[in-house]
Amino acid sequence: MSLFQNILIIVILIAGAGFLSLTEIALAGARKVKLKILAESGEERAQKVLDLQEQSADFFAASQIGLNAVAILGGILGEAAFRPYIVNFVNRIYQGPWTENIGFILSFSLVTSLFILFADLMPKRMAMIAPEKIAVSVINPIQIFIKICKPLAWAINAIANLLFRLFKINTVRDDNITFADISAVMDAGAQAGVLQKQEHHFIENVFELEERNVPSSMTTRENVVFFTLNEPEESIRQKLAEYPYSKFLVCSNDIDSVIGYVDAKDILVRILNNQSLLQLNESTIRNVLTIPDTLTLSEVLDRFRSTKEKFAVVINEYALVVGVITLSDIMITVMGDWVTTIEADQQIIKRDNNSWLIDGSTPIEDIKHALEIDEMPDDENYETIAGFMMYKLRKIPRPADAVIFGAYKFEVVDVDHFKIDQLLVTRLLEKSTEPEVIEPPSS
Repeated sequence: MSLFQNILIIVILIAGAGFLSLTEIALAGARKVKLKILAESGEERAQKVLDLQEQSADFFAASQIGLNAVAILGGILGEAAFRPYIVNFVNRIYQGPWTENIGFILSFSLVTSLFILFADLMPKRMAMIAPEKIAVSVINPIQIFIKICKPLAWAINAIANLLFRLFKINTVRDDNITFADISAVMDAGAQAGVLQKQEHHFIENVFELEERNVPSSMTTRENVVFFTLNEPEESIRQKLAEYPYSKFLVCSNDIDSVIGYVDAKDILVRILNNQSLLQLNESTIRNVLTIPDTLTLSEVLDRFRSTKEKFAVVINEYALVVGVITLSDIMITVMGDWVTTIEADQQIIKRDNNSWLIDGSTPIEDIKHALEIDEMPDDENYETIAGFMMYKLRKIPRPADAVIFGAYKFEVVDVDHFKIDQLLVTRLLEKSTEPEVIEPPSS
């Protein structure tokens, strides 16, 4: 054959190998989520791609048959076609016993480079750019090619399956989507600008509802405002004016003897109607939802939805009231900085770019968001930043006690009756890998 015919055959072989390489990467890299969206929109070829991914053994066998056959044939033809011309060229520069060997090496390198570049590297990089679009475009011709190679592919697959069973290798693809997968997709979307920073934050918070327990968002016991059955009218009026809550617990004598709750609206109606508030009665007291402190926020949402309630009392294993939680508290957890609570002062105050004043009762998840910390050490042992300090200090804290973790120093600023009221968090120049406890000198 002439040089032109040889070149034409090699070009055809390279094009065939490139098509198979392109198809192989596109079909393997096409994401099921996007293919399902295309299929639901009426694209029949997308469903064919999904079906092929479910039964991909025949395709990969056929693809490897085609690629290896073309590579071997291209090497034989290419080396034979180019070597005489390369040998003649080498003879002009060098004449000796190595001429034929040099011609073989150069012709082999030329053909190999052409196949690597145009039949392997470029098609695969193109397929990675838009795998779903390419997979849908090539699915019909590749199905024809699979049918042609079916007999040989069946034999190869039978041998491969036998070897897989012999070595107990599981060949079933796991397509379950985990939270880590979704989180990675959200991070990629945020980096690409598809998701705004605040939207990304919202979605992360929604997923955190499954992980965060009730104590991380509830109003703690010491901050719960409640009425007693014999509450003086003046005291009720004062609490209504001082605390702009919509619901108040009603207890017999103390907070652990809960009877129910009253809606501030009902009391205001009585005031407007000039009715006495000297004694709270059944017409104003409602049954209160009681939940354990071990529930997640997601489970609390389910309870609120099933009971049509928006307010619940949280109790611990000793049947003591540890706090109250409302639907608004959970929404604040999701919305973050977009929601400003009127029921409490801001828990995290940013003084400058490198320091924060933080309330001791601030949930540890909020701390992680504010300081951009991925993980706190042993965070299953505490719920708040005060709990973190006590866990690391291994004692009742006092002012000036400090813990260094990561790039931050957590220092106790104020303690009230053994309770950490406020901490100062400072960003350090050098990052610490292990938490370090710093105690003030004894007075």
